[in-house]
Amino acid sequence: MSSTVLYMSMSLDGFIAGPNETVDNGLGDGGMRLHEWLFPITGDVNQQIHDEFMTAGAIVAGRGTFDPAGGWGGDHHDGIPIYILSRNPAPAWVAGWPLVHYVSDLEVAMREAKKAAGDKDVLVHGAGITQRALPAGLLDELEIHLVPVLMGEGRRLFEHLGVEQRQLERIRVLQGEGGVTHLRFRVRR
Repeated sequence: MSSTVLYMSMSLDGFIAGPNETVDNGLGDGGMRLHEWLFPITGDVNQQIHDEFMTAGAIVAGRGTFDPAGGWGGDHHDGIPIYILSRNPAPAWVAGWPLVHYVSDLEVAMREAKKAAGDKDVLVHGAGITQRALPAGLLDELEIHLVPVLMGEGRRLFEHLGVEQRQLERIRVLQGEGGVTHLRFRVRR
């Protein structure tokens, strides 16, 4: 059965983007540092992690991730469907991209993505999606790529989650090249 899995690079102090995020500066000032472990991929562990998320069968993301990435040109990888959570209809620049589906309800987006993914996982992108999906019980696992940097400010991954404590079960810890530590957790229900 398909699982919804967040894959997110994060600084040690909890930021997934630097300050001054815009569509043209999607990771904010200094935010590219959080993804240096991916470009270029060198070494066995980072390659393993990359290969894992590239086997996803569908993607759920928010506009804050999708728009600055240029919509991944309409195809994140391998022709898999992309579900974008948005209160607004798809913009004109998305026309002609049959893999991209705009959905206004997160539960519907996750359900449709799981159905489309079949027995593969659903790759979840974005802080906003995470902050909605986790309290709603729609996120199954977290894969955090912990980067050894303190950003100081920017966008935090784990904000606006409410006061309820959530228990996580550690599945694995892998030490990647370039100092990144890959942490995988299952969300306990």
